[in-house]
Amino acid sequence: MREAIPPRSRPPTKPRSRKPLGGTNRNTAHGYHACLVKASPSDGSQALMHAQRTLRRPISCAGIGLHSGRKVTLSLKPAPSDFGIRFRRADLGGLEVPANVGHVGGIDHATGLTRDAVNVDTVEHLLAALVSLAVDNVIVELNSPEVPIMDGSAAPFIYLIHEAGIKRLPAARRYMKILRPLSLTRGDKRIAVYPSDHFKVTYSIAFDHPLLRHQSRTIRLSEDAFVDEIAPARTFGFLKEVEWLRQQGLALGGSLENAIVIGDTGVLNNSLRFDDEFVRHKILDVIGDMALVGHPLIGHLVAHRGGHALHTEFAALVLQETDAWTLVEVPLDAPVNAPAAAALHDARAVN
Repeated sequence: MREAIPPRSRPPTKPRSRKPLGGTNRNTAHGYHACLVKASPSDGSQALMHAQRTLRRPISCAGIGLHSGRKVTLSLKPAPSDFGIRFRRADLGGLEVPANVGHVGGIDHATGLTRDAVNVDTVEHLLAALVSLAVDNVIVELNSPEVPIMDGSAAPFIYLIHEAGIKRLPAARRYMKILRPLSLTRGDKRIAVYPSDHFKVTYSIAFDHPLLRHQSRTIRLSEDAFVDEIAPARTFGFLKEVEWLRQQGLALGGSLENAIVIGDTGVLNNSLRFDDEFVRHKILDVIGDMALVGHPLIGHLVAHRGGHALHTEFAALVLQETDAWTLVEVPLDAPVNAPAAAALHDARAVN
């Protein structure tokens, strides 16, 4: 998500002691969980990746909507096998909308979902955290139409999931394995996916600003890689766009506390968490948007100057091109630490 946010700041709160976010040598995300947690600590159990997973216990936090500016309480609750990720509006009597690209209903500076009278906005950071920690089934309950922005990254959601703990379910995970290349171009924006034995993302960005002429990064995604290298990267935007966004009813809850703000001569925040934090956040966004295909991907995703509109249009295209992928299951009794290529070799196609 890329937003323009006016400067407003207060000191960040300190989290409980836990694995550092942002890398062991550069723990710049530590101290930015920006969330009031309401649950007991995780039992630290190691989850198996071949099985579907959910949370071990419910957990809640409070925050503010980036665009609406409204206070919101978010609760993550366990769900059974094959339930998927569903957003539930407690303020609308429990009406739900599944996290599926068929329900994309708004992509104005964030990704939103809608079904009938239900809408939920700014879902991408939470979705990226859930799929990257292999949480397949969960109820996301909200009392407002927007997921809280927290500190502008996925790090607070990683913290929540770790605190709730992860539970193995008695059903195999289904992966979407890419069989042939697919691509989509819209002007100077492009996104494609290629066959691979792993989930890998390459992203490049270019803006008309000295700080953002060009940034590019490739990363092979794993749980640890996401937690250390991608989750702490914050949303960013340009100060000169603030007034226009406010007139459109956007960025009403924005501040230096939940975004990187770029002025004409530099960043208004005290520091960046990574030298290339901007492109890392774009990787975070595309992971969350592509989660709307409904299955973890096995393929190499490549994007240039993309955004939520391009990401979600491509997710819909991937689902339509059914001969370009297949669903595979890794047997539940397969070795937990088997190399990815070996696990795929043992996988069986799902009819």
